[in-house]
Amino acid sequence: MNVLVYLVPMALALGLIGLAAFMWSLRSGQYDDMDGAGLRVLSDDDLQR
Repeated sequence: MNVLVYLVPMALALGLIGLAAFMWSLRSGQYDDMDGAGLRVLSDDDLQR
């Protein structure tokens, strides 16, 4: 039962860190261009002919 004293705060801290990282990624524009990344994979700009 003593281990819960350590595990519960660590789980809460990790959850808050994950939430903070997600909020940072939203504010920095990581999800703005969802179609562009899929189309850049298909482009042949890097091929040598």
